[in-house]
Amino acid sequence: MMEKKHKKSQHSLVREIKDNLRASPDLGIKRCMQCGLCTSNCPAARHSDYDPREMVKKVLDNNLEVLDNPDIWNCFYCYTCASNCPVNNSPSLINQILREKILNTGGNVSRVAEFIEFGYNYVEKGVGTIPSTFFQDLVDDFGEDYPKLKHDLPDIRRKLGLKEYNLKGEAAAEVKNILKASGFTQRLEKLKKIA
Repeated sequence: MMEKKHKKSQHSLVREIKDNLRASPDLGIKRCMQCGLCTSNCPAARHSDYDPREMVKKVLDNNLEVLDNPDIWNCFYCYTCASNCPVNNSPSLINQILREKILNTGGNVSRVAEFIEFGYNYVEKGVGTIPSTFFQDLVDDFGEDYPKLKHDLPDIRRKLGLKEYNLKGEAAAEVKNILKASGFTQRLEKLKKIA
């Protein structure tokens, strides 16, 4: 799927980010010194071409190429960048807002298609669980012991005194109602259709 090219914005990316409901009022994006602490401690930067410092620089420069950069999809929101920032900036949060902007304009849907099952698991079980489509990847990553662990997990949880992690009854119904009322379920259906 060809990614949509983003037109020059009437207003700046910084303003869009600051005005986004996700952004806290004290987000330090305008105070960013480009010191690089965010990148030096970022696990995604260590294992990919993602560079939170460079991403923030592009936002500060109102460089819309940041929206077409596939590397921003390598951030997994651990917030290490935010916890190390001396000026209270959060590249992780900025990244979330950028991705939302991209998805809202129909771009990069293919990047989220493989994660749609996470959403459906959440709707059905009320908690996040690993989609079955990732099973073989987990076997490849963790070895042949993974299927045994997966099979034995309910017993392990019981021995540790942990409860079942699926919500049931009224709690499950309440989560479903919240997800529907918030638009989550509808957005999930929309993504499924275009993915």
